[in-house]
Amino acid sequence: MEYRKLGASGTIVSVHCLGTMTFGAESDEATSFRLLDDFFAAGGNFIDTADVYSAGASEQIVGRWLKARPTEARQAVVATKGRFPMGPGPNDLGLSRRHLGDALDASLRRLGVERIDLYQMHAWDALTPIEETLRFLDDAVSAGKIAYYGFSNYVGWHIAKASEIAKARGYSRPITLQPQYSLLVRDIELEIVDACLDAGMGLLPWSPLGGGWLSGKYKRDALPSGATRLGENPNRGMEAYGPRNAEARTWAIIGAVEEMANSHGATMAQVALAWVAARPAVTSVILGARTPAQLADNLRAADLRLADDAMERLTAVSAPTPPDYPYGVQGIAQRHRRLPGGR
Repeated sequence: MEYRKLGASGTIVSVHCLGTMTFGAESDEATSFRLLDDFFAAGGNFIDTADVYSAGASEQIVGRWLKARPTEARQAVVATKGRFPMGPGPNDLGLSRRHLGDALDASLRRLGVERIDLYQMHAWDALTPIEETLRFLDDAVSAGKIAYYGFSNYVGWHIAKASEIAKARGYSRPITLQPQYSLLVRDIELEIVDACLDAGMGLLPWSPLGGGWLSGKYKRDALPSGATRLGENPNRGMEAYGPRNAEARTWAIIGAVEEMANSHGATMAQVALAWVAARPAVTSVILGARTPAQLADNLRAADLRLADDAMERLTAVSAPTPPDYPYGVQGIAQRHRRLPGGR
């Protein structure tokens, strides 16, 4: 297992992070414990959860596992998130000092820990002043309730504003961003990655397999079925079958991943994960395996090094295709200049 620094901090995490969104829902407690056991046996040390996952059950399962595995618990780096509704009231969600105070204390209780290593804002809150959120987070660091904080699903100006306000006020700085990122979803490269690099923040990509598409399990001429995310619900979320199946780019990328898998003696999932792990600013890639077999396959990606030509081929075939302005070729050209001058 490869290890990297958690953003600009001095804490070290495994290049793969075990995501626990399925714990308490698609994965029962016994299966969840098996996934955690296998992950740590392979050298992993980074766990990601959230209060909203299975209405708190995911955090509770992780907490019970930490209590039952004291040796592993001493090495574990635990991340969780707060922001989404945990009750029916108007103050049961958001990034206000009131809600985050309640949410953080509840997460600490469910996890059974005195300090959360990485506390992440699960999404932007347009109703709460960013200064209020940042002051709460700085206070939480000072109180020893969290070691670091980060964001999830923020866009470029959110990151820049939050980072600069924290710097100007002398607050603890954000160290990570958790965005959706894969060969299929690369639009964060248009501005968000640069904002993170400028702020010294590491990326923790979620859905690196594009909701299972990059594992090769879905076919162009067959509606998904069986015990898969889209087999259970073909219209599920951002990876819904119909829209992605209709895009020629989807199948060009899947074809290239299959080609690289064959040439490297690897699975398609391993190739897709290795590509994400090698991208700029990436600290740790979140694995969303539902079964021990899936996790075992995914973890082997840690040992896969794609050849330069394979990286170039995958990067080229999956390149985002924004319109010319402001993120296309002509828009980018306007933001750069040649050393000798002129156009």
